[in-house]
Amino acid sequence: MAASSPPARAEPPRSGRLRNALLTTALLAPAGLWYLLLLVAPLVIVIIFSFGTRAKNGGYEAAFVLDNYTRAFERPDPFIASLAMASVGAISCLLVGLPLAYYLATRAGRRKSVLILLLVVPFWTSFLIRTYSWLIILGPDNGLAGWIGGALGDEQFRILGTPVAVLIGLVYGYLPLMVFPIYVTLERMDRTLVEASKDLGAARWATFRQITLPVALPGLVTGTILVFIPMMGEYVIPQILGYGRTYLMGNALVTDFLEARNWPSGSARAVGLILIMFVTITAYLWFVNRGRKTREVSVL
Repeated sequence: MAASSPPARAEPPRSGRLRNALLTTALLAPAGLWYLLLLVAPLVIVIIFSFGTRAKNGGYEAAFVLDNYTRAFERPDPFIASLAMASVGAISCLLVGLPLAYYLATRAGRRKSVLILLLVVPFWTSFLIRTYSWLIILGPDNGLAGWIGGALGDEQFRILGTPVAVLIGLVYGYLPLMVFPIYVTLERMDRTLVEASKDLGAARWATFRQITLPVALPGLVTGTILVFIPMMGEYVIPQILGYGRTYLMGNALVTDFLEARNWPSGSARAVGLILIMFVTITAYLWFVNRGRKTREVSVL
C-alpha cells in the first residue's frame, strides 16, 4: 500500500500576501524615512559638496574638481593623528572596560545595581561640563599636574595641552560605551561552562582565554566600534583639554567649515574620514572573524 503524501500547504490568497506586504512596508517606512533623511541625504550632500569649489564669499559653488581630495590627502596629518588617537583611546577603553564589565557581571553581587548607577550618573550631566571639570582635575595648581610636578620638583610640569590630557578625556567620556556591551554579553554567559573548565583542571587564565573571552567577543567588538567612531571625529575634548594643540580631524573640519568657510574642502576631508573609518572597521571585523574561525578550527 503506497504511503500517503502529506497534504500540500495551502498558499495564502493574493489579497493576504498583499496585505502582509503593505503591513511590512508601513512598519518599515518610519525607520526607512528616518534613515534616508538623517543619514543618506546628508552623506549625499557632503559628497556633492566635496567636488565643488569655494564661492567668492565662502561656502559652496557648483563644480566638478578633484583638487579638494588632492589637498586633503597631501596634508594627512589630521587623519593620522585622529586614527592614532582613536586607536589608542579604543584600546585604553578596552583595557579599563573589560575588567570593569567582568567584575560587574560576575563579582558585583548585590552591589551591581549601585555600581551600574554610578557608571550611568555622569551621563545625566552635560558632556561639555564633564569635560571642563577635567581642567580642574588635571590643572597645574591644585590638580594632578601640580601634585606630580611637586613630587618631581618640576614646577613647569603640565598635563593640560598635551595628547595625554586628550587621551584621558576620551577614555573618561566614552568608557561606558565600551563597558555596557561587554557587560551584557558576560551577564548572559552560561556559568556552568566556567565551572566545567575548572573541574577539568584548567587554570584561571586558560578558562578566561578559552571560555570567557570568546563569549565576550561580540560585546567587545560592538564596544570598540561604538568608541572608535566618535573618537575619530572628536572636537570638544581636544579643543578644551588639549588647548587646540592636538590637531585632530574635528579641529580641521571646524577650521574648514566655520573659519575658512571652505565647504568643499571640509566636505572632502569628511568623506576621507568616512572612508578611513570604513576601511579600518572592515579590517578590524575581518581580523576578529578570522581569529574566531582559527580558534574554532584549533579546538576541533
